[in-house]
Amino acid sequence: MEKSAKIYIAGHRGLVGSAILQELKDQGYENLILRTHKQLDLTDQQQTAQFFKDHRPDYVFLAAATVGGIVANNIYRADFIYKNLMIQNNVIHHSYLNGVKKLLFLGSTCIYPKMAPQPMPEDSLLTGPLEYTNEPYAIAKIAGIKMCESYNLQYGTNFISVMPTNLYGPNDNFDLEKSHVLPALIRKMHLGKLLMDGNEQALVKEMDVENFAFAKAELSKHGITKESIELWGTGSPRREFLWSHDMAKACVYLMHNIDFKDVAGEQKEVRNTHLNIGTGEDIEIKELAALIKKTVGYTGKLNWDSSKPDGTPRKLTDVSKLHALGWKHEVSLEKGVDMMYEAYLDKA
Repeated sequence: MEKSAKIYIAGHRGLVGSAILQELKDQGYENLILRTHKQLDLTDQQQTAQFFKDHRPDYVFLAAATVGGIVANNIYRADFIYKNLMIQNNVIHHSYLNGVKKLLFLGSTCIYPKMAPQPMPEDSLLTGPLEYTNEPYAIAKIAGIKMCESYNLQYGTNFISVMPTNLYGPNDNFDLEKSHVLPALIRKMHLGKLLMDGNEQALVKEMDVENFAFAKAELSKHGITKESIELWGTGSPRREFLWSHDMAKACVYLMHNIDFKDVAGEQKEVRNTHLNIGTGEDIEIKELAALIKKTVGYTGKLNWDSSKPDGTPRKLTDVSKLHALGWKHEVSLEKGVDMMYEAYLDKA
């Protein structure tokens, strides 16, 4: 990417998009095209078409998506498949129509079958049933991968897809209902610690309610007390976590160094051209909860509700292709959790 190139970051205020934005700025890119959802609704075909016609970006990072954890994925199933399909269809199609030199589409490792081999290689895609709770989101992301592949094969575009593992970082969503597991655990532990410390003023502010009684009642709905915190599932699933700024570095590295032809190779039937981005290391959710509990300083009990779903038993990415292409993560999980909690406290 030339330093003068026009680069559009779709979803620049989200966890991944904001990290990509910062990485590009750090590398000296200044001709960056940014739009909030209020300024540009990417689910609207006419708005998206006009935007691309007016601005004609050279490069596109497609990080815009409707995302959430296991609870949100299971409840808002229609929203997750509809909104993500619309965003992808509009951005990818109009990137083609307006001659975008290169597009990077960000998916998710939930695209892989529930019982995929571990670690999950790229060629395990579409080899078995998906995990039920996030099936609509996964199907949307699979469609995005196949859309990029298909446009490349039919129209000669240079659209690449990456599948990040579970991400976390300073611009994460800490909503008690809609956040992913790591930020959700940080917030629950922090709120539990405030209860434990009797810090009523901070709790009222955190929960944005009128008084402590309301805050305590709301926390009780989420199983948070000074004595214990209720968590979904058994805690036995294993998950892999990647610091969002490591992910951003990987994305910019791939945009610089990798083209579709590099991942398509000489296959007669071109499939599975996406790349996993992760650490290649995982941890049991119970271990993660214990790490966060120690970091935050909460000393209550953790109660696991086994009546709630666990999700996929294990999700570890095979990152051998990524490593072979010359990129490896830098931030360990322990260091990342420390930085994540510091970022949370700064915003609290």
